[in-house]
Amino acid sequence: MTLDATDTVILSMLQENARTSNAEIARALGIAPSAVLERIRKLEQRGVIRGYHADIDPTALGYGLTAFVNMRTGFGQDHPRAVEALSRIPEILEIHETAGEDCLIVKVRCQDIQAYHALLNEKIRFIEGVHSTRTTIVIGTAKETRELPLDTTT
Repeated sequence: MTLDATDTVILSMLQENARTSNAEIARALGIAPSAVLERIRKLEQRGVIRGYHADIDPTALGYGLTAFVNMRTGFGQDHPRAVEALSRIPEILEIHETAGEDCLIVKVRCQDIQAYHALLNEKIRFIEGVHSTRTTIVIGTAKETRELPLDTTT
């Protein structure tokens, strides 16, 4: 998928602040706001822009614990069924299929270690197809972003 310099600047500005107005983007680019709107609509239609999100501090809502759980699943239908069941758990924010010893790396946010223990023992371990788990508890986060590096100099 090819993006021109104008698309890249639009994406960069929206990544930094999804509430940036079309008029503000247009001023930065020196084009009409209607042209910005048209480009944004095309980026949305092509699936480049998948949505607009608020960046919410998890600890402000009581989700103070982050864990990464490496999982092994079964073969055949066990794996997709396990992924689907894991996807329905609200505390699971990300599921990444991986190569190597484990099949999945799952990012979990919970209130505390007791809530994680309950999640693991009452939900995750009962999912058909999940054969083993190995948990890493995060003690600090140096960087966490959704922003992709975009070259706006071209």
